[in-house]
Amino acid sequence: MDPTRATGRLVLAGTPIGNAGDATRRLLDLLETADVVAAEDTRRLHRLAAALEVSPRGKVLSYHEHNEAERTPELVAAVRGGATVALVTDAGMPSVSDPGYRLVRGCVEAGLPVTVVPGPSAVLAALAVSGLPSDRFSFEGFAPRRPGERQRVFAALAGDARTLIFFESPHRTAATLEAMAQAFGADRPAAVCRELTKTYEEVVRGPLGDLVAWAGAGEVRGEVCLVVQGSSGRPARSTAELVEEVAGLVRDGHRMKDAVREVAGREGVPSRELYDAVTLRRNGGDSDASRR
Repeated sequence: MDPTRATGRLVLAGTPIGNAGDATRRLLDLLETADVVAAEDTRRLHRLAAALEVSPRGKVLSYHEHNEAERTPELVAAVRGGATVALVTDAGMPSVSDPGYRLVRGCVEAGLPVTVVPGPSAVLAALAVSGLPSDRFSFEGFAPRRPGERQRVFAALAGDARTLIFFESPHRTAATLEAMAQAFGADRPAAVCRELTKTYEEVVRGPLGDLVAWAGAGEVRGEVCLVVQGSSGRPARSTAELVEEVAGLVRDGHRMKDAVREVAGREGVPSRELYDAVTLRRNGGDSDASRR
């Protein structure tokens, strides 16, 4: 390394979360010109580079959860010595549920430049396509694996008004959705975002109770993000109140199915259950009338 060079920089680079076509021109240039590329998985980096038809010219090093503590000083020293160090993870932005925080802190504390080449983010992609409020949100990472701890975390979040975003393993998605339904209520609107940007991308939206049934009906596969609407901050309305509101809309000229859909969507309750309650009331009213 040339000792006359000015201090280098750390560059946090976002990589595609599934579709290589989402790579930016700046990412391609960085991979070709960086003095050091620190990658969460060097094999995946080389596969991405091949897909992008670029070849890293600098030194490629592994940087993952098992070696970041000992490798961080080495990379900080490289930046101090004048190197451009690019940090990439398997997908998305470094340090967001991925290695990177230690290295960023090491460079910041050493007074070294840290910059970013922004790119795809599973968190923001899931939030955007969920159809849930996006003005205020909180990324919660992976839910705890142990049921007791998971329930404690969800109980603490039950009253949060922000939209909540979680990563989850496909093998634990069903159990996590069930725990969410218990803590947040089966009527809380949510979305399961699976394999975003990939060939089999799927977004399933609905009340948590419906999503529990969906997950239990078949095997969930691929990368999963769970997005849950925040608490409304007001007590849930009774089924009788919702049925009466539907009846009022019908009296005003709405079709019953449209009225049910409107009220159910606004209140975050399953349309089918509300429709059944409305139908039961109507049938009961007819029966009472016939006996008079």
